[in-house]
Amino acid sequence: MKVAVWDDGGLIGVETALWVRDHGHEVELFSAPHGLDSYTREEITDVLRGCSVVIDLLCRPSLAIGTLTEEHGFVIDEEALVGSWARWTRKLLQAESAAGVTYHVGLSMAGVGRAASRGVFRALEARESMMQRSATPHLIVRSTQMFESAEEIATAGTEDWIVWVPPVDVRPVALRDVAMLLAHTAVSRPRTGVLEIAGPEKIRLDAFVRAGLAANAEYRRVFTDVHSPFFGTRLGPSDLLPDVNAFIAETSYREWFAGRPSPGINS
Repeated sequence: MKVAVWDDGGLIGVETALWVRDHGHEVELFSAPHGLDSYTREEITDVLRGCSVVIDLLCRPSLAIGTLTEEHGFVIDEEALVGSWARWTRKLLQAESAAGVTYHVGLSMAGVGRAASRGVFRALEARESMMQRSATPHLIVRSTQMFESAEEIATAGTEDWIVWVPPVDVRPVALRDVAMLLAHTAVSRPRTGVLEIAGPEKIRLDAFVRAGLAANAEYRRVFTDVHSPFFGTRLGPSDLLPDVNAFIAETSYREWFAGRPSPGINS
C-alpha cells in the first residue's frame, strides 16, 4: 500500500512518514510550507495517483497562521485563516477523490467542539466539517499540545518579552507518539470518526510553557492571565483537555526531556 503524507514542513511529517515505512508500506512525503494555493487540483491529483491513503498534516496551530506585532503581540486574521484552510482542505479532498484515494487521515487539535468557535478553533472546525462531509472514509486525529510546541506557544503569547498564558489544563503529548498513532491509523482498516490522543499527565498550560522555556535556557518571564487568548481563542479551564475516550500515550514530559540534547549541543 502507498501512503501520501502532506505537511507544512514541520517535524511531524517526517516522523509520520518514517513510522509508515516501519509498518512496511511505501510512503511519499509532500511538504507545502505555504499551503496548497501554489498547486492546482490537477497537479495534486497527479501526485496522488496510486496512493491508497492520505495523511493530512497541513493545517496546524503555529506562528505561521498569524503575525507577531510590537503593539498587540500575535495577531490572527481569522477570516483569512478560515478561508485558506477550507480552500486547501477542499482542494486536497477533491484531488483525492479524482485520484482514487480510499482513506483520509487528518490531524486536528483537542478542544474542537469545546472551545469557543473563534481564532484557530473556528478554522479547525470548518476544516473538520469538510472532512466529515466528504464521501471518502476519514478519521480525524485530535492531538493535545505537543511537547515540542511549548516555545512556539510562548512566542504567540509574548508582548514586550513577557509571556502571557491562560491558566488552563492540558495533557501534552510527544510528537513521536502522535506520529506513531497517525501512521498506525493510516495503515489499518479505514474507519470514520474522531480519535483523540493525549499525554499521560495533566499540567497547567502556563507551567508547561514555563518548563519548556527553561529547558531551552530561555528566560522570558511567564505570567498567568485568564484573559490571554490561545491562538486567537479565549479558553475555559478544561477546553484543551481530551475527551474520556482518548488514546493516552505513554511518554511523560520528564522522559521526553531526558531524551533531548542539552541546549547548544548539536544532535
